[in-house]
Amino acid sequence: MTVRARIDHLVTSGTFALDGGTWEVDNNVWIVGDDEEAVVIDAAHDAEAILAALGSRELRAILCTHAHNDHIDAAPALSEATGAPILLHPADLPLWKQTHPDRMPDGELADGERLSIADVSLEVLHTPGHAPGAVCLYAEALGTLFTGDTLFAGGPGATGRSFSDFPTIIDSLRERVLVLPGETVVRTGHGDATTVGAEAPHLGEWVLRGH
Repeated sequence: MTVRARIDHLVTSGTFALDGGTWEVDNNVWIVGDDEEAVVIDAAHDAEAILAALGSRELRAILCTHAHNDHIDAAPALSEATGAPILLHPADLPLWKQTHPDRMPDGELADGERLSIADVSLEVLHTPGHAPGAVCLYAEALGTLFTGDTLFAGGPGATGRSFSDFPTIIDSLRERVLVLPGETVVRTGHGDATTVGAEAPHLGEWVLRGH
């Protein structure tokens, strides 16, 4: 059966700030939907660019893989422009409040929840480690996992800053991510895509490297 939904991708640029440091970053913004409606995964840096990519489609929700500022800084402006709710796992509220102390998310993402858009569903997988409320979004019908900063091409997301923990991210990868079909495309928060099959054999190396 042909799936109507598609994945659109844009890259936005800005800064990541945490623990007193600031870094220039390029972020992947993912749009999942069809010609009528869509969701945005990680509204990073540039609401106007995201609106342009959406075109005339109805934005149903803004999904946050986690609440580091570079993944959520444009979320309130995008929500205001479209009326779409911002959804975040509640464990990341302390991080969210560092960026948007006067604007809370509109709803929560819960582990195991399925979000429908067009003719596909996105399953929420709680994958803490990079951040307490980090989630991945699994679109089985599209053969795709949106990992935010939980998994990149070449290894797990960073765990050297506040609110992060290396053993936790390894557990998340081992139990929630690397058990998915090997052909699953991993679409990340920064940089190039990879696959579960390309990354899974390296779990032991990551554990040794992390210690």
